[in-house]
Amino acid sequence: LLLFPLLCACSEAPDTETRDTASAPPAASSEAARSNPVAPQEGEAVEEPYVFREVWTGDLDVMEERRVIRILTVYSPGRYYMDRSEEKGLVKEVAALLETFINKRLQRRNVIVHVVITPVARSRLIPALLEGRGDLILASLSITPERQEVVDFSIPATKPLSEILLTGPSAPPLSTIDDLSGQTVYVRHSSSYRESLERLNRRFSVEGRAPVIIEPASELLEDDDLVEMVNSGMLPWAIVDDYKVPLWDDVFENLVVRDDIVFREGGRIAWAFRKDSPKLEETINSFLKKNREGTLTGNVLKNRWVKDFDWAANALAHEDFERFSELQVIFQKYGEQYEVDYLLAAAQGYQESRLDQSARSRAGAIGVMQMLPATAKDPNVGIPDIHDTEANIHAGIKYLAYLRDRYYNDPEIDEFNRTLLALATYNAGPRRMINLRNEAKKLGYDPNVWFDNVEMVAAKRIGRETVQYVANIFKYFIAYRMSLQRVATHEAARERVGIE
Repeated sequence: LLLFPLLCACSEAPDTETRDTASAPPAASSEAARSNPVAPQEGEAVEEPYVFREVWTGDLDVMEERRVIRILTVYSPGRYYMDRSEEKGLVKEVAALLETFINKRLQRRNVIVHVVITPVARSRLIPALLEGRGDLILASLSITPERQEVVDFSIPATKPLSEILLTGPSAPPLSTIDDLSGQTVYVRHSSSYRESLERLNRRFSVEGRAPVIIEPASELLEDDDLVEMVNSGMLPWAIVDDYKVPLWDDVFENLVVRDDIVFREGGRIAWAFRKDSPKLEETINSFLKKNREGTLTGNVLKNRWVKDFDWAANALAHEDFERFSELQVIFQKYGEQYEVDYLLAAAQGYQESRLDQSARSRAGAIGVMQMLPATAKDPNVGIPDIHDTEANIHAGIKYLAYLRDRYYNDPEIDEFNRTLLALATYNAGPRRMINLRNEAKKLGYDPNVWFDNVEMVAAKRIGRETVQYVANIFKYFIAYRMSLQRVATHEAARERVGIE
């Protein structure tokens, strides 16, 4: 299992008002909203995971006294995710193995120490550990000098690894790593890949070469998200740890493994914990010595936790991007009218229909935005003829803006999350989202934040559809934005050298 180690912090939030939804139009297109049970109503019993609300630090003896060890990880399909009320993924299986190991060591049979999982945003992993919101990090962290200044690491959980380049169909030719001089590479700021690129740029500076342009990728994107975007042509390339490459065999078919372009050699992945935790360190090292060579094979990891997922399509494929270009003016027009980011609206249209006005769903949803006629006719939208492309897009954006303004018109919610919550509501329906946010608050999540918060409760209560829906839209949005940025940069460069 640990040959392939795995790649939401919580806060108190103001009371969330339960709004009357009697006059709200139905959800636009969601299968989840039509077929799944509604989350618990206000006042119903809801499990209260105190690990989200309390913070504490200390070594293993403190954890034993409290009878809980908290694993910090990131929420991601295959690694750790919720499917309705069931935890799934490799981190869940690691937690079960560790719980058995620890209680056997402590000779506890009935009153046991529990190992629980606390998913947080990747940028919050180390801060949450230091704050006392978790005790261990299992999230594919490489051991780096920068990280060793603030946390301790276990013995390596992998064999030595290298950071290499994966390229996709949109990548220009590269002979050596030096050809990346002046090129743009997207990496998370929190990743070891960023440190490796900065080291490469120091060499380029000494040699008089142009530096690699390091663009920050969203901390909400995991390695497999970025690789998926490379495979589909949304990005030209991505840096990854070489041990992960076999996981994507038979999943992504357009990748070229450039193991000749190496950014770091001899790296190691390990578990992280707070400094001055000798008892925990000894126990985890003993566990890893007995488990790091397997229990689950690479094939189980690949087939069970990677292949069975809905990977995003290519929003920048030639025909798809042509449709985007044709419809861009319409999205801009109504995006400005209703103060909705038009690229996010276009990304939603791509998720709904691949921007195809001829698309029809089994439930009767129509066109680019997959609007139900009943939703379009509702007085809150009031655009009855959605068979016309422009009217369809108009109706979809107007409905999204209505959901945002009616249910999320709260100064405590930032503009980005107002739109994300509205997108989830577009898919799942208003009443369900009210219930999900109420439950999120009870469970210690922030009801005003979608990713790693309300998203977690949605996964538990209604499964993967709405979670995947919003995640895909977010990827397409980033792809459109990066593509237009590249076009603008190219045009600016042409103007600087006087090319017409």
